Amino acid sequence: MAEKNFEEVRGITDPILEGISNGWITLDAGEYTENTTLEADVAIIGTGAGGGTAAEILAKAGLKVLLIEEGPLKSTNDFKMDERQAYKDLYQENAGRMNKDGSMSILQGRCVGGTTVINWTSSFRTPEQTLQYWGDNFGTKGVSKDEMAPWFDKMEERLNIAPWAVPANENNAVLSRGADALEIPWKVIPRNVAGCWNLGFCGTGCPTNAKQSMLVTTIPSAMDEGSQLLYSARAERLIMDNNKVTGIEVTALDKGYRPTGVQLTVKATTVVLSAGGINGPAMMLRSEAPDPKGLIGKRTFFHPTTFSFASFEKEINPYYGAPQSIYSDHFQWNSVDGPVGYKLEVPPLHPGLTSVLLMGHGEAQFDELNKLPNLSSMIALLRDGFNDDSVGGSIELADDGSAIIDYPINDYLWEGVKRTHLTMAELQFAAGAKAVRAAHTEAKWETSWEASKAAIDKLSYSASKALVGSAHVMGGLPMGEDLDKCLVDSNGKYHYLDNLYVIDGSIFPTSIGANPQLSIYGMACRLATGLAEKLTA
Repeated sequence: MAEKNFEEVRGITDPILEGISNGWITLDAGEYTENTTLEADVAIIGTGAGGGTAAEILAKAGLKVLLIEEGPLKSTNDFKMDERQAYKDLYQENAGRMNKDGSMSILQGRCVGGTTVINWTSSFRTPEQTLQYWGDNFGTKGVSKDEMAPWFDKMEERLNIAPWAVPANENNAVLSRGADALEIPWKVIPRNVAGCWNLGFCGTGCPTNAKQSMLVTTIPSAMDEGSQLLYSARAERLIMDNNKVTGIEVTALDKGYRPTGVQLTVKATTVVLSAGGINGPAMMLRSEAPDPKGLIGKRTFFHPTTFSFASFEKEINPYYGAPQSIYSDHFQWNSVDGPVGYKLEVPPLHPGLTSVLLMGHGEAQFDELNKLPNLSSMIALLRDGFNDDSVGGSIELADDGSAIIDYPINDYLWEGVKRTHLTMAELQFAAGAKAVRAAHTEAKWETSWEASKAAIDKLSYSASKALVGSAHVMGGLPMGEDLDKCLVDSNGKYHYLDNLYVIDGSIFPTSIGANPQLSIYGMACRLATGLAEKLTA
């Protein structure tokens, strides 16, 4: 009864439940009791920024679309601002996905709508420097700043992307105040929201439908056009004949995300792979897809992200308000291919997430968590992939066929990690922090910038010493016309299969140098529009 009353007070409709009641065809693979074959004009593997955008465009072109999603179908009424439930229901590996040596944790969505359901809404166009680098080094065509502008325009309008008009919460204001004190330029982050309640729990799914994720925008639009959605369905491998994909082998999953023993086969004239930079390459490896240069899963990038904590006399309440609203690119493009550049942002600090980020345990950790209302944090996103010493990682297969992320953090990146700790500490003290601690196992709380600088200079930087995370998965199936470096052409077609298209962040030849969701939206809009024109000609 309490939950029902909460929904009534909230006054929010659930577009997924509403659509199902109006006749949408949503198929829970876990409910199939025997092997089954499904058919479509276009099968899309993955329902995140790439797959969701492509689905709407292809469905509106009159094509019969089938969306395939490994994760569950969760919607508005399921989002309770509860970290424990959200990490279990909405994230890959219960938010515990890591790279091979354990030096980097990776937050990634696993649900209908993908990471767009649980990200923090930051939306940036692909930087001009990145697009230029791709053209110069990978032979991409049609993706210059001017050529991409109309596609970004379309998706910004479609998803209501605009700079956040509400004053920054105290957590984000630490970055702007510190930057002002040090005369470092900063800007307001564009967000994909409409009627945002400023709750701050974006990472647990939006309970008000304000976040313009694929779950409440393009997927409902595609479903209204007659598309079908198959969820709790893991795409295992492609079925190929000569140079064509003839089908997809799909494993049905139960409510605990375990195989039920039922196998589904999807037959489609065209297949769109939108499973992301980890699961997409892993599926291609399981499929033994043609790859004459051995490039599948190589050049995988993450924007390795570092953290710094600050304690203040006044309350920050870092769990409330738009989670990200201020950024600075001052340290991002000092040189394109020299020492690694980085973007400065601010993360929200919810209790569950913070308990991990603080890197403590026992009584000491408990004491620090008790001070959460007065804590602030800052993050730096390293722009990997633009230097010969930053070639990314690779996706490998475990014995059971699941993905292994081999991404070693080398000396080139560790040097950047150290610089970010110095930068963030200086900014936090400039904003009035009474104490600052780098997220590093050897670091302690320091009470002045001078002491902090001296302490950071003495820290050792190696795997699992400094906290490094990521929420941005890019690369693994790079796009471009250079066959020695690329697997996907500039129209999204896989070079070695006639009817396979890749539309997601896995095609980026480097990291973006900015939160990648709008980069994926814009690129997906461009590629899916071209594909729709080709298939309906």
